[in-house]
Amino acid sequence: MPGYNPGESSMSVEGNDMETEPNRFVESWLRHIRALAEEIGPRGSTTEGERRGSEYCAQVMRQLGIEAAVEPFTSARSIYRPHLLAALMMLAAFVLYPIAGRATAIPAAFLALLALVSDLMELGFRDNILRRLMPKGPSQNAVGRVAPSGEHRQDLVLIGHVDSHRTPLIFRTPRWVAIYKAFTTTAFVTFTAQTLLYFLGIFTGWIWIWPVTAVSAASAVLLMALCLQADSTPFSAGANDNASGAGLVLALAEHLRAEPLGHTRVWLACTGCEEVQHYGAIDFFRRHLGEMSRPSALVFEMLGCAGPAWLLSEGIIVPFHADPGLVALAEGLAGEHPDWGAYGTQISGGNTETADALRAGVPSITLIGLTPDGGAPYWHMVEDTLDRMNPEVMRRGYAFTWAFMRALDSRA
Repeated sequence: MPGYNPGESSMSVEGNDMETEPNRFVESWLRHIRALAEEIGPRGSTTEGERRGSEYCAQVMRQLGIEAAVEPFTSARSIYRPHLLAALMMLAAFVLYPIAGRATAIPAAFLALLALVSDLMELGFRDNILRRLMPKGPSQNAVGRVAPSGEHRQDLVLIGHVDSHRTPLIFRTPRWVAIYKAFTTTAFVTFTAQTLLYFLGIFTGWIWIWPVTAVSAASAVLLMALCLQADSTPFSAGANDNASGAGLVLALAEHLRAEPLGHTRVWLACTGCEEVQHYGAIDFFRRHLGEMSRPSALVFEMLGCAGPAWLLSEGIIVPFHADPGLVALAEGLAGEHPDWGAYGTQISGGNTETADALRAGVPSITLIGLTPDGGAPYWHMVEDTLDRMNPEVMRRGYAFTWAFMRALDSRA
């Protein structure tokens, strides 16, 4: 496992647009990205690489004098297998429906309904039959806390996930991503139509229903093929997504040790298994929410190449919206410091761990490195490597993040 030496530099951060002290923490941020993405390498969910990444994060916190724990949990191994199973269930319903009239139409309709509802619950991070049937494996979060310098009045959770995604065809180019987003919407519509038509067919017996739902069956076959292809690809080195997020948590830990916030206790959560529906963040809030006072959360995603930006909304079918008060704070800081170039944006077809904070009742916002036109640099691609990091972008992102934390603390 790579060691952490606060005095060692890996990439140069030059320029006089920020003071020397903040530059030092950006240097640390780059060192952490190097350790995670190059020295450890790909960190697929529930893999040995992910475990080593989590251990590294805990080691850095301890070397900074922060009491840190590696907290184990059990997670799904793949984000694609639940959708593969849902598609298989829809296809099975299609095959079953016409065999014996109403006698098979009834179970076909209920099978389709089970698949549709379970897939929606999976997209909303809720327990469901698909999740229970999936193979599981061990994972872990690296968690630490930094006390405030004064009276403890509120808590702030900083979240950056350690694991990296596979590199499937559907993320190969921006055009492929757009096609995949359009296809998933189409598949959802056809699956919904198939379910409704089969229930209608129970009562009407209309013979045209089954051939019409061949469109849904074709969608299911295509979705199965895409899921199988995705799960056969190698894991990304994950420099931008999301060694940049976990590395920023660690750089801020160093800064907080030197300059703690006045009244805000800061939780440092380098989470596992974000890429398979956020099992790490779910476990973190389940364990620690009861220990917090007036909590809020700041989630970091892909901040090494573009931005800084903040997410107004996110989601795949099921939408999540950032806390309005935190959005207003981000907008105010961006207006006061136009040189940071920060802006609001949104994503469809993707989620961050803000969704988990919001579901736990914690106000949250995600700081993310999307381009102004909504592009996600090197998202789930083989090319997501250390050499793609942009120190100038990172300087601006760090300044925006630190100012956000201090402004939030001033409200305590």
